[in-house]
Amino acid sequence: MEAENDVVISVNDVTIRFNLASEKIDNLKEYVIKFLKKELLFQEFLAVKGASFQIKRGEAWALVGSNGSGKSTLLKAICGILKPYKGNVQIQGKISPLLELGAGFDINLTARENIYLNGTILGHSMAFMREHFDEIVEFAELQDFLDSPVKNFSSGMRARLGFAVATIVDPDILVVDEILAVGDYAFQQKCLARMDKMLSGGTTLLFVSHSIDQVRRLCDHAVWINKGDILKIGEVDEVCDAYMASMQKK
Repeated sequence: MEAENDVVISVNDVTIRFNLASEKIDNLKEYVIKFLKKELLFQEFLAVKGASFQIKRGEAWALVGSNGSGKSTLLKAICGILKPYKGNVQIQGKISPLLELGAGFDINLTARENIYLNGTILGHSMAFMREHFDEIVEFAELQDFLDSPVKNFSSGMRARLGFAVATIVDPDILVVDEILAVGDYAFQQKCLARMDKMLSGGTTLLFVSHSIDQVRRLCDHAVWINKGDILKIGEVDEVCDAYMASMQKK
């Protein structure tokens, strides 16, 4: 019973379906006419097919696979952004997601304004954000750009700001999708060190990266997904070895 209570993410036979247009429609008028006449044709696409696994508190898991394999789609279902076509996801605890670069930012607002906006979206009070404001700015290394609109930031600057806000407190579950790929080496090492600290404090990590070295360093388990199918689940080195062997054959 105690082991069951330790499970914080339970993915149960999750299938995610998208409908892809099977014909090209060039304008809105043509789309509306076909919609009213019920002549729109769609092709079913299963982005994730029957995925099942459980993650326990304090574990660090990675999703590995090539581009278009379904990793980010599955992460969005776990975070509640997408609703599965079949199956379900059960979460115990609060998730702090870093799924897309700049998600939660208003690009027309300044960095200073976005720190408070993003903090509010994550459920923090204004008083809390004021208390930790300097710490966020120092980690993001954006002291000279606080009053500049985020739309003028490089991808690396947005990544630093997003990561700094999302990890200002240790969440129960941290979900990170490729956000480290846009940062320079020093920023990556800084983020990895913070995630190491969070893991040692009991945070559960769900991580997506094309850097197998980062996956091996941070994670203890991995899921290999390919074209929506789960091919292997297990210890991180075992799964990564199988995945890399498959890539080398192509």
